[in-house]
Amino acid sequence: MEWSNFKNGLLRKILDKDTRGYAVDTRKKTVVFLTTSVLLILLFFIAIRTGSIDISFSKLMSGLFVKRNPDVATIWDLRFPRVIIAMLAGAAISTSGALLQSVMKNPLTDPGIIGISSAASFVAVIISSFFPAMYFSIPFFAVLGGLAAYLLIYLLAWDGGANPVKLILVGVALNMTFSGLSEFCKASVGKGASLSRVQSIVEGNIAQKTWADVNLLFWYVLIGLIVAFLLAKKCNILSLEDKTARGLGVNVDRDRFIVAIVAIVIVSISTATVGVIGFLGLIVPHIAKLLVGSDHKVKLPYTMLLGAVMLLLSDTVGRAMFAPYEIPAAIICAVVGGPFFILLLRRGGDSFGS
Repeated sequence: MEWSNFKNGLLRKILDKDTRGYAVDTRKKTVVFLTTSVLLILLFFIAIRTGSIDISFSKLMSGLFVKRNPDVATIWDLRFPRVIIAMLAGAAISTSGALLQSVMKNPLTDPGIIGISSAASFVAVIISSFFPAMYFSIPFFAVLGGLAAYLLIYLLAWDGGANPVKLILVGVALNMTFSGLSEFCKASVGKGASLSRVQSIVEGNIAQKTWADVNLLFWYVLIGLIVAFLLAKKCNILSLEDKTARGLGVNVDRDRFIVAIVAIVIVSISTATVGVIGFLGLIVPHIAKLLVGSDHKVKLPYTMLLGAVMLLLSDTVGRAMFAPYEIPAAIICAVVGGPFFILLLRRGGDSFGS
């Protein structure tokens, strides 16, 4: 018991130090969680009312729970799945970014930047294009694609060690390669339902999603997010130097493998449904750290919440900005995420390469 208390006390001190002036008290964390939750609820109702069919809130509630309304039925079939998928995928992709940043010890890590998402997307495109009968197996094959990309990154970047900058550069190269292959497949499909599915994956567009897509994504993501939350303590320990963690009796390699697997699974399954959403897994964990601190027991659930807000906001803005035309959520995230990435590079300086 004394040894366990010592380990927890040491870890707490290191985490407090790691916040670099962003230590957050419990009251502020509570306010941040409540504010973001209210924002997500408000954004949910704004999103389901945004579109060509304009309906009041009272009519919407009446059509859902009292008397059938054709307009409400259309919104239920078209907008609700889109909104729910945006929330689920946003939470999953952001959480994956937070997990991978702890595993790779690199604050610039993002599953969309280092090629994991694009590899999962490529495999999903292959199945959608040439094996449409295996539609419900797409998440499984997408996970295999994400795992293959993760292994490739380390194999190609390993040189007596895993240099953070080299990992990022190899990941960017793989990302471009798999993205190009996905575009090639899209050009080869032709017309029809297969092309529509492939386009939504390649372009990161959440439009035209159905309740079947929700059913495909919901349980995978829900279970994955619960497991990710249960790994919070491991993520805290992985944020330490390996020598320090091993000195505390931790099997670092095993824990790093477990956390990486969970991160790859949830982002690959999400990517198979919504396509590659770049920078989301980079931006959200950093904002979460500023608002609620470095402790993953708090940071991970807030990352899930904020990730849902960010992707739903991106999709809603993309729908409303130039209606009736739509801008894919992936483009909105890229426009915001690119400058954010450059800012992190400038603030981090040479420390990201050490």
